[in-house]
Amino acid sequence: MIKNVISDMDGVVYRGKQLIPGAQAFVDRMLAARIPFLFLTNNAEQTPYDLKLKLESLGVHGLTEDNFITAAMATAMFLKNQKDRAKVYVIGGGGLINELYNVGFSISESNPDYVVVAKSATFSFEQLKKAVRLIDQGAKFIGTNPDMIDPVEGGNEPAAGTILAAIAAATGKKPYIVGKPNALMMTLALRKLGAHPDDTLMVGDRMDTDIVGGMEAGMKTALVLSGVTTTDMIDHFPYKPDYVFNNVGEIALDKL
Repeated sequence: MIKNVISDMDGVVYRGKQLIPGAQAFVDRMLAARIPFLFLTNNAEQTPYDLKLKLESLGVHGLTEDNFITAAMATAMFLKNQKDRAKVYVIGGGGLINELYNVGFSISESNPDYVVVAKSATFSFEQLKKAVRLIDQGAKFIGTNPDMIDPVEGGNEPAAGTILAAIAAATGKKPYIVGKPNALMMTLALRKLGAHPDDTLMVGDRMDTDIVGGMEAGMKTALVLSGVTTTDMIDHFPYKPDYVFNNVGEIALDKL
């Protein structure tokens, strides 16, 4: 029996600025059944408060900031455990910078300990050049998440993975990536919920992050076809989800 739920957001609850059918019903069912749940997202651009407001603006109500954990939060937690009061050069949005400030880090281009990279709508050649130079000089290379594309209205757009790939190509160094499918992200989410993986369901739209990450963490997995992965793509992977649904509105937790 499923007692806890960890769910992705992009491509599961919304796609760009469009709410996916059944999203509110899915939240309502979890709230009514008092099932503890977390929205776990590789989005590192926004804070939990931003995400709560975003969902409310799309029509999903009943959530609190405690219902969210982001790749930015996970990255800040991880780095805080590695080094106290570190200096960081950041390519990414306000959500990531905010979380790094929250753990006592300073944002600096002068001899940083880490270069931390997330999706950035303002990514420039100057930032690429600076990141490459700092990594060549010894800064450790960290990525918030590996996603190459994000689903938006009308298709997909480049995500953090494309920026990481450019920097990796120029430096010859691979980033350490904190977000899904790294089991670290899943462990932090399970710990935040106080949940055991055996009775927790991971819901996501990507076979290569959500489903493999949930599976490797010991959770049951449910793939929804409202985001990146299509039915035809499932057989290309050497593992399968436990369940497949068109969207979250079809998930009846009491029947799983």
